Amino acid sequence: MLVMYLEWTINAQHPLSLHQDQGRLAVPNLRLQLPFALLGLLFAAPSAHPADWPSWRGPAQNGVSGETGLVASWSPIWHAAFTGRSTPIVFNGRVFVIGRRGEGIAQEGVVAAFDAQDGALLWERAYNIFHTTIPFNRVGWASPAGDPATGYVYVHTVSGLFFCFDRDGKVVWSRSLTEEFGRISGYGGRIHTPVVDENLVIISYLSSNWGSHTPGRHRYFAFDKRSGEIVWIATPGGRPLDTTYSVPVVATIDGVRLLIGGNADGSIYAMKIRTGETVWGFKLSRRGINSSVVVADDKVYAAHSEENLDNTALGRVVCIDATGREVWRYDGVFAGYSSPVFYDGRLYIIDNSANIHALAAETGQVHWIHNIGTVGKGSPVWADGRLYAPEVNGRFAIVVPGRAAAETLDLAELAMPDGRPAELFGSPAIAYGRIYLSTEAGVYCLGDPAAQFKVAGTAANYPREQAPRGATPAHLQIIPAEVVAQPGAHLSFRARAFDAQGRLIGPVAAAWSLAGPVGQLDGNMLVLADAPSSGKIVASAGELTAEARIAVLPPPIYSEDFEGFAADASPAWVGTGSKFKVRAMEGNKVLVKPPAARGLHRANTYFGAPDMAGYTIQADLLGTKKRRAVPDMGLIAHRYTLDMMGYHQQLQIRTWAAELRMAQTVPFASEPGVWYTMKMQVEIEGDRAHIRGKVWPRDEPEPAKWSIQAVDPLPNRSGSPGIYGYSPAEIYYDNLKVW
Repeated sequence: MLVMYLEWTINAQHPLSLHQDQGRLAVPNLRLQLPFALLGLLFAAPSAHPADWPSWRGPAQNGVSGETGLVASWSPIWHAAFTGRSTPIVFNGRVFVIGRRGEGIAQEGVVAAFDAQDGALLWERAYNIFHTTIPFNRVGWASPAGDPATGYVYVHTVSGLFFCFDRDGKVVWSRSLTEEFGRISGYGGRIHTPVVDENLVIISYLSSNWGSHTPGRHRYFAFDKRSGEIVWIATPGGRPLDTTYSVPVVATIDGVRLLIGGNADGSIYAMKIRTGETVWGFKLSRRGINSSVVVADDKVYAAHSEENLDNTALGRVVCIDATGREVWRYDGVFAGYSSPVFYDGRLYIIDNSANIHALAAETGQVHWIHNIGTVGKGSPVWADGRLYAPEVNGRFAIVVPGRAAAETLDLAELAMPDGRPAELFGSPAIAYGRIYLSTEAGVYCLGDPAAQFKVAGTAANYPREQAPRGATPAHLQIIPAEVVAQPGAHLSFRARAFDAQGRLIGPVAAAWSLAGPVGQLDGNMLVLADAPSSGKIVASAGELTAEARIAVLPPPIYSEDFEGFAADASPAWVGTGSKFKVRAMEGNKVLVKPPAARGLHRANTYFGAPDMAGYTIQADLLGTKKRRAVPDMGLIAHRYTLDMMGYHQQLQIRTWAAELRMAQTVPFASEPGVWYTMKMQVEIEGDRAHIRGKVWPRDEPEPAKWSIQAVDPLPNRSGSPGIYGYSPAEIYYDNLKVW
């Protein structure tokens, strides 16, 4: 018997505001409060029809396709111009890819959809790059993820924008992960691919935020896939050792539906996917994990290519059982990037030198090693009795794996117009009897042109197993799990219970209370306070409790002199963490950014909604000197930075630090120990952004002329206001204003 509890409550804090100019996106944050709960659904169907390839590792998330009749040599049916770096997804007759385009000031990211049959471009949407040091050639690192149930496509960009598109390229919802949750992106470009399961879309990344999320950690954020509302946040690991890009997989082991993946602290973690509760952890490496795991027969197979914990060998493949214990290991194999494939009792994995290792999945015994090139990072796919395997330097190998050896049937070599090898980092996607690749040289469809092309109907159901009647509640969950909103917002919360196996019991009547001065509570309804603050809402049901984090942002018109803060306190701004502290100074209180005790001196903090637009920001700033080191310091508006660069004695306006795409720089003499006032203004005029800045000694009158101006033909139409600092020596901020 199918019992369905359907709860719809629409409570949008911000209306949808979408600009689409010539295929470009300028999407403000849509912190939609659209509670959507489908409770008690009992389905046993697979997550997608085998003919589709809705995730980067296929319908079973293991790199195996059930397609037959595939080609055994490089046989393109069509080729589309596109510069890609990751794995395409294929479903509903369409190929979805993410990549980059443009030169110089026109550089940008792009998401596109092609017809799977003939390669016709159906739509493309460009997006700006900002708040990152990721370079242009690493844009489009994470693969898209598709949801056959809704037809939605989820994309995580290097800018931290997390998009939900419908099949026709319209933005359904978006979140700004950097400006809302303090996402950290390193220069290496390692960002994570989303995972879709049941009613959730899950994304993970390093973050440092306010309150309990101050320490930098690898966190997992589960959003309602239809609305973008946060369902849970999990922090299973310890201090991160790297930025990483291991994509977790979903598997049911011993009756518990789990999310299993590599973490930036060097461990593999299994979490209950509906609640984010950690089930077990397995410490694997002294560095972060980049390769994704594969799960088969209640075993988890994982790999890395760094220093081992318990011997001097570098690299390991390991088999972990359902309880998180080691079954076997294969040491000395540098397999740090490629995800394994499990098929018919064999495990196949490509090491960093592009050698395919065939292992007995039961024991780890090595059956053979076969080389396909020089650099291995993309993951192989098993289909039709063959391995289809990419190699970074443009090689695409079709390999027949035997019992004692392997044979390469075909080895294509892709090249750019200048003759150099075309980069091939992504894996093949297999659907409808064809093979799809996204490369630096374009999107390719391989297959037999004489074969019938047919898009099979997609089974859109996920196995939503409900707890049995009378199950004992073991976990309480509040939705939304975190709210970042402006003063006066009206919020509605709800609680639901799960059993010990992570199965949904249903909604519960909870007692609600507040911790912190975040507003006025009436049952589960909360009206946020009129002033910036932070705290929690707490739900209690029986012996169970749950908490949801709440941050009240400053209003759009805002001033702060920090006099109301206690010494050593941090404002509940995004990304403040331990990087910005209030300190008493000469009878006054100021905000201080000291040198970082560990890691980078560079940091941003944001204190407004990502959809803010048309504002001016001003603050007083003072930089100190530590031996020969002097800081850089500045303001952020509309995702542009105005930077007073102490060492270089310059002013700079920029939006993309790695490429300086539209940056303007002028000489500006500044001195340590002197207070300056900085003012920044952004105006959108048609298809251009005009960014203006001025700096002057605080004790002098404001000059009439702007000190620096820049024009951006690819404008950032909105963005959170913020503060920037690079602090090898201390930086002080005071008298902050936004209007």
